[in-house]
Amino acid sequence: MHVLTITATPNQAGVKISGDYFDLDELNMAIYRVIGEEGKYYDYQGARMRILGMCYEIRHAAQGDRNIESVFNGLHEHTKVQHGFIAPAKNIYFSAEVLWPEVLFAVLALKDFAVLYAKEQGHTDWDLNLPVIAKFQSLVLDCLQGHVPDEVFSTVREAFSGPSSVEEYAIQYIDMLNLQIIDMEKADREKILPAIAVKVARQDKDYQAFRSEVLRAAGPGKQSIHEIRIGREYPENINW
Repeated sequence: MHVLTITATPNQAGVKISGDYFDLDELNMAIYRVIGEEGKYYDYQGARMRILGMCYEIRHAAQGDRNIESVFNGLHEHTKVQHGFIAPAKNIYFSAEVLWPEVLFAVLALKDFAVLYAKEQGHTDWDLNLPVIAKFQSLVLDCLQGHVPDEVFSTVREAFSGPSSVEEYAIQYIDMLNLQIIDMEKADREKILPAIAVKVARQDKDYQAFRSEVLRAAGPGKQSIHEIRIGREYPENINW
């Protein structure tokens, strides 16, 4: 049985997405199908790029390029003796880390892509991809719930359940939130996590002001909003 799992990293910088090869490949393939080909939904191109960045990590994890761990598979010695076969007691699982703002944005953006995909597909009662996406979204929010107070999580859940759109989203805002998280110590990350989650889900005044600055930075060339680059680089090592 394949079981995709999402757990918080030790220092609360983000989450660890874990599973065997088939778990991770299934998630990646579902995401690729739901977000569509490049340029298909041009006003969602920035959101698509962010999701593909996460998929890059998941794909490399499945290839064994990130973290590898062995996990007890439930096969006890007496069971092997009873059935007369030789088998390992552990399975190999792969994982990759993704920053909290990044994975929370993916949860939000996939809501939009799921709607676009469903409209195009028409009848989706027996669709294989949408349940995989929904499970991933639920696992992320369930993981988040375990690390924020109950009374605060209700606000977060409401924010993610409410109407939203990542059409022409200023994806540089996620970079800013990522870099904020990276620069913090564990205790500060824990304190700010609920606020970060709500900021990702709701395009509040801070986001709107940030987006206006990004558009101004486009200058005379009038680049598309997702093509504008931030000035700061990510550090090589993150204290996950």
